Amino acid sequence: MMTITIKLFAQFRIDRFKEEQRSFSAPLTSRQLLGELGIAVEELGVLMINGRHGDVDTLLNDGDSVGIFPLVGGG
Repeated sequence: MMTITIKLFAQFRIDRFKEEQRSFSAPLTSRQLLGELGIAVEELGVLMINGRHGDVDTLLNDGDSVGIFPLVGGG
């Protein structure tokens, strides 16, 4: 088991949470984490892993912190 700290931003917080620690069976990719949270990859704007820009296919490690930001639109 591994523990990941998940931080959601903007509309991803609606009906979810702001920050939470969850335990998962290893191995787990960022894409799988998004699936567990019910967030489609197409809705993802920025993914931060331990304060650095991440990729949806990054393999997560025990103790990682993942920030998930939605796409932002405007004009």
